[in-house]
Amino acid sequence: MKNSDVLLIIPAYNEAGSIERVVDELISKYGCYDYVVVTDGSTDGTDRICDEKGYNAVHLPVNLGLTGCFRTGMKYASLEGYSYAVQFDGDGQHRPEYIKDLYERATEGGYDIVLGSRFIGLKNSMGGLRNIGSKLIRMAIRLTTGARVTDPTCGLRMYNRKMIDIFAWKLNYAPEPDTISFLVKNGARISEVPIKVTEREDGSSLYVNPINAARYMLKMLTSILLIQNFRIGGR
Repeated sequence: MKNSDVLLIIPAYNEAGSIERVVDELISKYGCYDYVVVTDGSTDGTDRICDEKGYNAVHLPVNLGLTGCFRTGMKYASLEGYSYAVQFDGDGQHRPEYIKDLYERATEGGYDIVLGSRFIGLKNSMGGLRNIGSKLIRMAIRLTTGARVTDPTCGLRMYNRKMIDIFAWKLNYAPEPDTISFLVKNGARISEVPIKVTEREDGSSLYVNPINAARYMLKMLTSILLIQNFRIGGR
């Protein structure tokens, strides 16, 4: 049953070690928001945990990756009539207390996308290769769009109804920094609010492997600087 105009979309691929902790906290402390867990063809029992706990969940039978998983959540949000959707990780790093700040910024400023930023006003623990990659990507976004985005790689984001429908039905791209850059270039209004994140307790981050991290950075930079010029607008 729809109880809020805000939906938290929780992509979950093999998050059996954290999904229960994440969703139980949302239910017990942040029941003012609706949520949907999208299990992405998990093989570790994530879908079984969701069923046993009675969570609101959509199970994808095969792994579609972040793009397919996120778009499934956006289609759910669109069909159910939500005004705002939040990309919220199932690994426990995103803190739900910042959703209120995202919502207030989006509604008061009329923004299409509001990003969480680990670099505005708050000390963060992000360093090394991760910090270098984020700096390079935000420089590329600034160069191609003119927008100042301090933390383009942070995954905690809120989208308004217009963006929900674009991702659900028109734009077949992952919610990555290059797509954010593309949307801004095509007129989307964007803002940021300061947040902190929690270190993940289970699984591993992309940036743990330097080779994977370097590949990701190169992919994002190439897309932002070159490929997005050939994309078709998603309005």
